[in-house]
Amino acid sequence: MKFTFYGHAAFEIETGGKKLLFDPFISPNELAKHIDVNSLKPDYILLSHGHGDHIADLFTIQKNSGAKVICIAEIAGWLSGKGIPDAHGMNIGGGFNFDFGRVKMVNAIHSSSMPDGSYGGNPAGYVIYAEGKKIYFAGDTALTYDMKLLADENLDWAILPIGDNYTMSGDDAIKATEFINCKNVIGIHYDTFPAIKINKAETAEKFKKAGVNLQLPAIGGSLTL
Repeated sequence: MKFTFYGHAAFEIETGGKKLLFDPFISPNELAKHIDVNSLKPDYILLSHGHGDHIADLFTIQKNSGAKVICIAEIAGWLSGKGIPDAHGMNIGGGFNFDFGRVKMVNAIHSSSMPDGSYGGNPAGYVIYAEGKKIYFAGDTALTYDMKLLADENLDWAILPIGDNYTMSGDDAIKATEFINCKNVIGIHYDTFPAIKINKAETAEKFKKAGVNLQLPAIGGSLTL
């Protein structure tokens, strides 16, 4: 299973012969200017919520790839009026078996609306079950006790926001690892905007002292999960 980071909260997981692209905000991100969105050909695009910094490249990439979009039901309805009629709508607590594995939609504490102001349903996270592994993507979220519901999942990796201001900080993400009982973390949603700039060395040291394996891949960089 391969993880590739595309900056901010955008990343791709390759599993079961399929490519899963999450929250495609790439071309507006100056830090990701070396990434060619037209070269991305995912089989699925998963959205955590409707904010522009999570769906900016959705339509371009979906058109180029024909990818199936997985999202909260309200976003699926919105997409049907925007030329993507076959998005797979889900809701919090629900799961579905796809050809690469299983996806469960879980709670996230954030806000959500579409770029045109339309209602975007609830924000969400996902647990991906594939290749015998369990990967948690928290989405944009605050620290929440609901994360404790994942403690007995025996998660292999957690993909957590650490940039503060709009989401959890690194300190709260460390607390989240205790709630979810997972010590392998990929940090996302940091450095893109001035309000979420972090001191990477300081953050890495905090995670290390907490006994958590924090990975901060370079944009365009990959690692094996």
